[in-house]
Amino acid sequence: MDLNHVFLFLAVVSPLLVLARAWRPGGPTHGWRIAALIVLTISSIAWILSRTTAGYIGGALWFALLFLPAIGLRKMTELAAHGDYKAARRLGAALQALHPTAELRGQLQLFRRLEESNQLRDISGFGPPPIGHKPAQQEPVLSASRIDRHRPFQRAPVVLILILLNTAAFLFEISFGNWNDPEVLHRIGALEPYAVVMQGEYWRLFTALFLHGGFAHLLFNLFALYVLGPPLERSIGAARFAVCYLVSGLASSAGVVLLTVIGLVQVAQLVGASGCIMGIVGAWAGFLLRHRHAPHARRRLANVFMIIAIQTAFDLSTPQVSMAAHLCGLIGGFFLGLILTPRAVPAAPQSRNDSGQN
Repeated sequence: MDLNHVFLFLAVVSPLLVLARAWRPGGPTHGWRIAALIVLTISSIAWILSRTTAGYIGGALWFALLFLPAIGLRKMTELAAHGDYKAARRLGAALQALHPTAELRGQLQLFRRLEESNQLRDISGFGPPPIGHKPAQQEPVLSASRIDRHRPFQRAPVVLILILLNTAAFLFEISFGNWNDPEVLHRIGALEPYAVVMQGEYWRLFTALFLHGGFAHLLFNLFALYVLGPPLERSIGAARFAVCYLVSGLASSAGVVLLTVIGLVQVAQLVGASGCIMGIVGAWAGFLLRHRHAPHARRRLANVFMIIAIQTAFDLSTPQVSMAAHLCGLIGGFFLGLILTPRAVPAAPQSRNDSGQN
């Protein structure tokens, strides 16, 4: 995988998305638009002057001005929602060095005032309760919310298991030597369409889903699984999520074999979990389309279509990746998503008074 190309793609597409969202009501603020323009402009200049390093330059700017601030601001908001204004202010001050916007400065001033208000209340015993304060009887609900926020895998065990399995498989690859050596990948289970058809090595349809062509390849797939997987697993349940992941991956492998045999694509060897990842995206699309009348379903469906459009653009501009594998996984996941139902949520226990008992 050409990292320079990948980072250049991110450095161009991500700012364009930020600027496109600026036209919507409630879109990115002025500071985000400025940051996006800086990343896009410098990346374009770098591409004109030195195409071999433009991706690394643009990628570094994207990471510093867009990606890290987005993650950090989300964490800062969570800290403030829990009343930890001191930690929120400190994190915001660190982010300000990377993302110096008027909006962030205003938030820091607000956190400082709230922090001082809390200190005054602790000293005097008087003062308004902190924002987000809940009555005592609601504390168990608040605690559960905190656990969900700080432990993203608590209700998504299958995602954690899959991340560990892919990591273990990559360590297994390393133990064999050069992971980019086709002979090594052949021995440990890479997908080779003619080996599957002519030699009956059908197990390759499965083993190839856990192999990767380098650390960057693994990292990108695991990050996508970490972002997209837990919400879907929490929505449909662990067992159905595991089935969706594996069946989509097998559909991806089988689709590539079929398209290779009939001559529509030419694939000698293939590895990676991206077919499974695109299956998750497809499952999201089918699931949200079926339940499109649920709250926020249409907005989330629009986000899924945007992910598909970005991935398609990346596939068309990157000959090293298999667009056929991604599309087959996407289609397989989509049809699974159409038949998926939401996970059954246990009913909350009724109190004695509510149940008519004394």
